[in-house]
This record gives sequence, C-alpha cells and structure tokens, in this order.
Amino acid sequence: MSGKAEASFGEAAARLSGQAALLIGWTPETFWAATPAELAAIVAAAAPPPGDGIDRTTLTAMMERDAHG
Repeated sequence: MSGKAEASFGEAAARLSGQAALLIGWTPETFWAATPAELAAIVAAAAPPPGDGIDRTTLTAMMERDAHG
C-alpha cells in the first residue's frame, strides 16, 4: 500500500471506529474484533425500512391543499 492509501485507510478506520462507539456503544476493542459483515448487519438493522414514496400526482395534490390552507 502506498503512504497515501495507508493514511486514507487509517483516517477512515478511526472515523468509523468513533462512529461505532458513538452510535452503538462499541469500544475500540469490539470494533477491531468485529468483521465488516457484523458491522454492516448492525447498521442495516438500524436503518429505516425502505418506503415506496409518493407519486408526483399525490405530491402535487398535497402541495395544492397546503397552498390554500
């Protein structure tokens, strides 16, 4: 690995370790013992479920109703 790639990896790993500590309470030891798949599974479980959203017609109707109070 080049020096730049090593610095980028180190910076990214430190940032991700800090985020894991803040968001899920992991100690540095827990973070470094975990596999990427374990971390990804926890992050995915915490994410909101995907939604279908709304179509343009519904959005336009909502905007019209709101505009006229």
